[in-house]
Amino acid sequence: MGSFLNVLGGAVGGFLTGGPIGAAAGAVGGAVSGGGPSGAGNITATNNPALTIQQQMDTADEYNQLALNAENMQHNDQMQWQSTMFNEMMDEKSEQMREMNSLRDVSMAQRKADNGIVKEFIGTIKD
Repeated sequence: MGSFLNVLGGAVGGFLTGGPIGAAAGAVGGAVSGGGPSGAGNITATNNPALTIQQQMDTADEYNQLALNAENMQHNDQMQWQSTMFNEMMDEKSEQMREMNSLRDVSMAQRKADNGIVKEFIGTIKD
């Protein structure tokens, strides 16, 4: 009955301040305030068990999202570690290739020097 009185009070107040349109607006305002049309008041876990279930589902969803975020962070860390290890391996391989190139260059220079010495030796024998 409290809800009906809210509607009636709102309608009378609205009519006095704004005529018929104010009465309709006041009636709607009275219905919305003070417990709503059903007179149930604010929805709480004691008068609506679905609210508790919804809150538990929301909490479970938040925990699930937290677990997914943690798994994503772990995956990203593993990918970063793998990338770092690959980069270090490629750096090592590049260094080995540079060393091999340097040794090959030294070897080629030694061959040229040896060929020059052999040519001079052959030239001394011919003389």
